Amino acid sequence: FLTDLCGVLRGKSIRREELAALYTHGRPVAGTILGLDITGEDVDATGLVWEVGDADMLCRPVPGTLLRAPWLAAPTAQLMLSMYAADGSAAGADPRQALIRAVQRLTSMGYTPVLACELEFYLLREDAQGHLQPAGGGRLSERSKREPYSLTRLDDLAPLFDEIYAAAAVQGLPIETLMAEYAPGQFEITLRHRADALRAVDDAVLYKRLVRGVAARHGCTATFMAKPFAERAGSGLHLHLSLADAPGANLCAAAEASGSALLQQMIGGLRVTMAESMAIFAPNGNSYRRFQSNSYAPVAATWGVNNRSVSLRIPAGPPASRHVEHRLSGADANLYLAAATVLAAAEKGLRERLDPGPPVVGNGYLQGANPGAVGLPTTWQAALQAARESRFLRDALGEDTLRLFLAVKDQECAKFSAQVTELDYAWYLRA
Repeated sequence: FLTDLCGVLRGKSIRREELAALYTHGRPVAGTILGLDITGEDVDATGLVWEVGDADMLCRPVPGTLLRAPWLAAPTAQLMLSMYAADGSAAGADPRQALIRAVQRLTSMGYTPVLACELEFYLLREDAQGHLQPAGGGRLSERSKREPYSLTRLDDLAPLFDEIYAAAAVQGLPIETLMAEYAPGQFEITLRHRADALRAVDDAVLYKRLVRGVAARHGCTATFMAKPFAERAGSGLHLHLSLADAPGANLCAAAEASGSALLQQMIGGLRVTMAESMAIFAPNGNSYRRFQSNSYAPVAATWGVNNRSVSLRIPAGPPASRHVEHRLSGADANLYLAAATVLAAAEKGLRERLDPGPPVVGNGYLQGANPGAVGLPTTWQAALQAARESRFLRDALGEDTLRLFLAVKDQECAKFSAQVTELDYAWYLRA
């Protein structure tokens, strides 16, 4: 399988005897597979469809990703691929290649990015009426209570989580702490950081597929949708980033809780590029329903120490653990593009020695508590326009990758905006 620009996994099922040829020669696959919108429709504006006769590109295996998929009944493995053009160059529509380039730029400066991905998700089951409700034991009224850090919720779903941990062990995925999140049915399992940012994001992609697969075996739907319920918390993607030197020492470490001067410059770059990068961190129409005050989703380009009301948080911990937690992305973001954008923003901060300004102290949702706060686009259309005008994103992701991403999202946005919803009827039909 490949990861497309929307973050959707798309691929084929092959027989075991075909593997040797795949590794030796690669496999021709229609280039359009990475230029589909979220509904699976072709996007003519990408130039990958009829302009080139729906031409094939060459896919090659990602080393080390041939892994058992133990949640499937028959003995089955899965394999990640990357896509290349006829001349051997990386395909612009392959988001994984954008992250490879971002890592290479930091490496050329003498830095090793150390990254971890945290993903929140919901586990849901259909009720008798076909409505999705929080998974777990007991009556619905009990399951629908807000009980963050609930042990009962973990116990109720212990067989499911036990299988997730067992499947992750088979795949070598470094999953760690499990917790019940703020909303009923919402959970998070942490992934250990790696001094290999590309591998860390590959881990997260594999982890999302694993969670969905195991949940389905237990009669549940696992969703990484940014805002499944209007009245409940949204699901975020938190990226934890530090930089190490060649021997592996953390260059963000400092006795001060605010970290080293290098960490401050990284935060400066992340702040100044956040508004124009919003379409990457919140790529879908539903993504913008997540950003509400006092919701644990940030609403401005702010930073602080041990403060969850800001978008860039330096977590509490010993001096050697200093790093920045980027809290803006939704769990629906394309992991490769989000990570590539964060790394490129940190790089910009280092190259230009950017000052992040003073940290937020107290409630970051109150604008008066946000010194020099940078506003963020609040609608999908505004975010896409900001991305279209962004020189930073063209450099961060590559001109072709950004062009293709925007073509896909523009088509989705137009389709999304044209839908007549139940709310339209409720508000306007008889008014």
